[in-house]
Amino acid sequence: MSEFTYDLDAVSRITAGAVGPKGQRVFYVQARRGTRLISLLAEKEQVRALADAIERLLDGLAERNPRLTTSDDMFVADMSLEEPIEPEFRVSQMGLGYDNERDMVVLLVQGASDEEEGEAPTARFSATRPQMRALSIHAGQVVQAGRPICGNCGRPIDPSGHFCPQRNGHGPIYG
Repeated sequence: MSEFTYDLDAVSRITAGAVGPKGQRVFYVQARRGTRLISLLAEKEQVRALADAIERLLDGLAERNPRLTTSDDMFVADMSLEEPIEPEFRVSQMGLGYDNERDMVVLLVQGASDEEEGEAPTARFSATRPQMRALSIHAGQVVQAGRPICGNCGRPIDPSGHFCPQRNGHGPIYG
């Protein structure tokens, strides 16, 4: 048996998405290989950090080895989450690696440890560089699709308005 709770080597699909209205969205990272679909519950900032980390990793790989083929313009028809969305665990930590021999990017995910069992659930997803580039772009778009951010204080602006402490009580800002 694998040392990982969930191990999808050479995924056929990997994505991130959010469910719910702005300001109350729930974020997921999801991967599929064959009939096996794994959904993981994530925080918005974790999805943002994943998108940024993938972009940095892929750009660094291309910089260090310009001879790597760049088929990063792969057409991805649908990056939406697949139903049923039943999370296996909540993401605690994520890490990225690169398998040079197979030219695959590896995403390692650890959940919070279960107090009863004492072991944290883990997942390992390996994907091609074009799949991971598509994930990075899409995850960034998912995060940006939320509430607008106040230019004064950096906090999200709700549809009903936003009290900005930087405006020193001079009325709400509306999104």
